[in-house]
Amino acid sequence: MNYGKIIKELRDKLLLTQTEMANKLGVSFATINRWENGKHEPTMRYRRKIRDLCHKAGIEFDVR
Repeated sequence: MNYGKIIKELRDKLLLTQTEMANKLGVSFATINRWENGKHEPTMRYRRKIRDLCHKAGIEFDVR
């Protein structure tokens, strides 16, 4: 799964900056930046948080 693409799409839909998204998820700006750029992937804990935000925002979250 491409979490970078999902996080970017989610941020765009919610009109959030990387810093605002970081605050919403409880991580640092650098973490969001690394996720979006594909350098790292979120842990299971944050994958769940991202999934929940996607569902609330009406964004398809494909777990394959």
